Amino acid sequence: MDLTSYAELAVLLVNRVEDLSSLDTLRALLEETGRTESAARVTRRDLDALRELREELNGVFESAAAGDEEDVVERLNGLLVRHPVHPQISGHDGQAWHMHLTEGGRVADALAVGSVMGLASVVTGLGADRLGICQATPCRNAYLDTSSNRSRRYCSERCASRANVAAYRARQNKRNGQGQ
Repeated sequence: MDLTSYAELAVLLVNRVEDLSSLDTLRALLEETGRTESAARVTRRDLDALRELREELNGVFESAAAGDEEDVVERLNGLLVRHPVHPQISGHDGQAWHMHLTEGGRVADALAVGSVMGLASVVTGLGADRLGICQATPCRNAYLDTSSNRSRRYCSERCASRANVAAYRARQNKRNGQGQ
């Protein structure tokens, strides 16, 4: 079972605030991520639950970015208690038998279980320092560092480029200011 894809779901829920603004935007997000059955079943109650989950997941990433591993684990343990994992064998879309997490119940429950279990797997397998908050100003998006050397600092190539250009310009301005 690839729990990294579930952890990426957590990143998506944290970063895509606008997709939790209405049922229509949530449905579009679910369809975009291949969750068409969930999109058809999503309710206002799911939307409210996912907004709350988003805030809790954001706290996990903020704690990780601050280097507070104990708080990350405490937050994830609390979420694991509230969203217990129910694995299920599934075979769909011509794929071989494989594991899924919580296919039944409310849409929000399935997304919560997957997100929380994915993050818990990353933290226990790779370390809490693999979760972070983008260091590009003013971006505050979460990211999952799957690089081999733990070097990721930005949520996207766009933010990395923007930060590198800003640093270059700052160095140029400092150099030009000192030479005068």
